[in-house]
Amino acid sequence: MNCRIFFATQDFLMIDLPKPFAVVCHDAGAANIIIAWLEAMPSLEDIHVYLEGPAADLWTKIFPGVKLCSNLELVLFRSVALLSGTGWASDLEYNARKIAKERDIFSVAVLDHWVNYSERFYRHGIQLLPNELWVTDDYAKSIAEANFPNQIIRQLPNLYLMQQVEKISSLSDEAAELLYIAEPARDEWGRGVAGEFQALDFFLTQLPKLRLPADVVVRLRPHPSEEKDKYNLWMQEHPHLHFILDESIDLSAAISRAKWVVGCQSFALIIALVANRQVYCALPPWAPASRLPHDGITYLKDVC
Repeated sequence: MNCRIFFATQDFLMIDLPKPFAVVCHDAGAANIIIAWLEAMPSLEDIHVYLEGPAADLWTKIFPGVKLCSNLELVLFRSVALLSGTGWASDLEYNARKIAKERDIFSVAVLDHWVNYSERFYRHGIQLLPNELWVTDDYAKSIAEANFPNQIIRQLPNLYLMQQVEKISSLSDEAAELLYIAEPARDEWGRGVAGEFQALDFFLTQLPKLRLPADVVVRLRPHPSEEKDKYNLWMQEHPHLHFILDESIDLSAAISRAKWVVGCQSFALIIALVANRQVYCALPPWAPASRLPHDGITYLKDVC
């Protein structure tokens, strides 16, 4: 099957998948990318969408009047192709690809980041790859080609990144806050404490070295997959700092008010980087090195 992508502008995208096709996502990463593609499609006719978790929440914000399908099996029964995410937080997308393979449905999976490509397609020691992999930049394409030398890999425009950067205000003198973008590390690095809290603690030790204004406000923004109150206790344990839980309506609003953006390996760091913010990686020296391949990120472990 010759699966082609025709792209004109941010306001128009034609995905030449055979219709009807299914969209299945759980995690926010690929969902953001795919939903942005669907926004730019001339019509959602013959596109069946089944989402769970953060992906379903995103859909409600973007398409408030468009109901999601309520049954995964039925969505795939009605479709001849599948476009899925590759998230970690559930088995939904893996299970969708499994059903697609059993029914000989053409399957495409979207790689939304630059890390753990191979692991995304394993559950219980069994690897399940789609017919094609889709990525959105040269970095991801190179990594995917190295990990999957026998797979068809296609590169599409990242309309979500374009949308977010366009919504971010230009850096001004008023943007004097620091935005800390949290994300689950899924590893304790042998220290018995969740990695995301180790990164926060390391960030605090390095913060004075950045020589920021003494009264700088630090807004901590949880990952979409995390509970909003996950970091409340940690912030209460540091009352001497100007920490605020970020409740901005969306990521672009949060970045707009920040001059400095800190995180570990979140895609949000790349959005901030493209938006000309000063971006820092808070992974401590004992953690695995960041796998974000982009130039322009300052690593706090290297700040003296």
